[in-house]
Amino acid sequence: MPEIDLHALPEHLPPGAPALGLDVGAKTVGLAISDRTRTIASPLVTVRRKKFAADAAAIAAQVAGRGAAALVYGLPVNMDGAEGPRCQSVRQFARNLDGRLALPYAFWDERLSTVAVERLLIGEADMTRKRRAEVVDKAAAAWILQGALDALRAGASRERPPQDPA
Repeated sequence: MPEIDLHALPEHLPPGAPALGLDVGAKTVGLAISDRTRTIASPLVTVRRKKFAADAAAIAAQVAGRGAAALVYGLPVNMDGAEGPRCQSVRQFARNLDGRLALPYAFWDERLSTVAVERLLIGEADMTRKRRAEVVDKAAAAWILQGALDALRAGASRERPPQDPA
């Protein structure tokens, strides 16, 4: 299924189906899941990236096990709003995964999500560096997914990442 605009996502979902949030990095993919009302995002797991087939299988297992019906990817746009190589990488990952899962998917601007989560884990949770490294990716995925869920609920006019021309 091709990429869809985030605000059109609910039209493509059955009632009560959660969404899966993804924070795609070079070494890991953080995953988060929404509740069935798509109100609250919770960190799920961090997938250590290996080969794409193994990564896709691990994500597909979470989708199947949780009944997720849509994916929301964090799109790491530059601070000026431009898309760089990291955005291209995330978009390619999404297209490749779409070939295996065929779920509706959308992107959410994730600028500074990892930084915000790191600050939260240091300041509020007072976590050690080692423990932060274990949870930051799935926590960032939850941050991304929560932002998207909040935007959907509020009909937010936050600047959306541009659609990929490809």
